[in-house]
Amino acid sequence: MTIDTNDILNSILESLSRVDYIKPGDIPNIDLYMDQVTTFMDKQLDSTKRYSDDKILTKTMINNYTKNNLLPPPVKKKYSREHVLILIFIYYFKSILSIKDIETVLSPLTEKYFSGEGPLHLSAIYREVCEMEKSRIEPLQESVREAYEKSMSAFSDVPEGEDSDKLKLFAFICNLSFDVYLKKMMIEKIIDDLAENNTEKKKN
Repeated sequence: MTIDTNDILNSILESLSRVDYIKPGDIPNIDLYMDQVTTFMDKQLDSTKRYSDDKILTKTMINNYTKNNLLPPPVKKKYSREHVLILIFIYYFKSILSIKDIETVLSPLTEKYFSGEGPLHLSAIYREVCEMEKSRIEPLQESVREAYEKSMSAFSDVPEGEDSDKLKLFAFICNLSFDVYLKKMMIEKIIDDLAENNTEKKKN
């Protein structure tokens, strides 16, 4: 049985074209209790689950985020729009960054913009970042297509068949993984520099 690698590529590209984000206007304008927050996140981010029983957000997660200084504590057990926005950022970051790294990245946001009293609201920052990310979808699709084509030309000395298909798929996975690995290294380098800069400021 041969593997339809082209079908796999088309499925990946199609899933990329459907990538969306929680729009600021979809976030309730009223403060929410923890149960309401988890229900909202589960509903809005359901399409991002790999498996149907995956948990988007739980009460334990929220408590841990607060305990680890990622999320400001609730006010009278209620969470604001700003809390929800921070939780969305945490959700996307946690698949590639450690809790400590996420704290380093989010601290400037929670310290300067969480209260809503600064020149820029957290929702405006969120909207700007999401619009920027949406513009990256098409170039990313091209990058994936290029990685696929290179991988499909690998192992040319192996006779066509199931073994050849699996080796080419392995090459495709390695190609995509290497890209993720390098970008993760770059992100960690930026975060380390940011953490060092924050430490120097505290000393002064």
